Amino acid sequence: MKPVADEAGPCVDPVPCGFRSFDRQWIIPDNRVINRPNPTLWELRSERQVFLTAVDRTSPSAGPGCTFSGLVPDLDHYNGRGGRVYPLWSDAGASNPNIRPRMLKVLSERMQREVTADALFSYIAAVAAHPGFTTRFKNDLSMPGLRIPLAADRAIFEEAVELGRRVVWLHTFGERMANTAAGQPPGPPRLPPERAPFIPKEGAIPQDESGMPDSINYDPTLRRLHLGRGFIENVSPETWRYEVSGKQVLLQWFSYRRRNRERPIIGDRRPPSPLGDIQPEAWQAEYTSELLNVLHVLTLLVDLEPKQAALLEHICAGSILTNDELVAAGAFE
Repeated sequence: MKPVADEAGPCVDPVPCGFRSFDRQWIIPDNRVINRPNPTLWELRSERQVFLTAVDRTSPSAGPGCTFSGLVPDLDHYNGRGGRVYPLWSDAGASNPNIRPRMLKVLSERMQREVTADALFSYIAAVAAHPGFTTRFKNDLSMPGLRIPLAADRAIFEEAVELGRRVVWLHTFGERMANTAAGQPPGPPRLPPERAPFIPKEGAIPQDESGMPDSINYDPTLRRLHLGRGFIENVSPETWRYEVSGKQVLLQWFSYRRRNRERPIIGDRRPPSPLGDIQPEAWQAEYTSELLNVLHVLTLLVDLEPKQAALLEHICAGSILTNDELVAAGAFE
């Protein structure tokens, strides 16, 4: 393969990727310009694929214990500090689950109903993708790695699966687990009009070079999110504070789109590539659209948190499938 410098043909069309939790960006799918490309993940792409991301060498400290993406995620997707990626399917055709077959068989027998791979993935989303999980298991999470309590009761398990499908739908911006009958239509999730964030005429974010925003802050009294000279109304404090293990989502999202994107060089880390200097000189209309999408999603996730926390307590107070039971049944074979 020839070096990029010698390339005379057209550029490969960019594709969307999961850069960080709730931050979708664009990438040129050419391994000559990707740092540490993972061919396996790219080969697993499909319209049914879902990727679970979580920290690996440490433990989640606050916010959801894991997040989900329908797009190929960056290695640092979870919160920008390293992690692991777990695909739902081990093939692009979405026919081979990335879960031990015996596990699904054991669960199906115990629940007296078929437990599919996407059902188990959804269960994990309901149980772990909310702040109640990291709060309740703070001491247990001192050892890296997520450990998910499995409800032995069929009704509770099914309740978690249905709730988890909505969580995944939200995390993937309506591109996975869509179900119109359940209030989860395909496409960007939306709050009811009276709760939706909006930009009044006087709050329009300038799209000229001089108006490129370089600051973001929040006024809790007015429930107003300021970006430079523009602002967005009807943003809740909980949405503004939403974090993923120490990283405030809106602050991190904006940091990659602000005027000054320089980052301090820590230790002996190599200076950033000059390619990073190639960026829009003015705020893009698509930034505004995507930011509104993010605000809708985060607010709807905040709405689900009490229900997820209550469900987790219900699971832990009831009968749990223990590790010994699963080992004895051959679930990990």
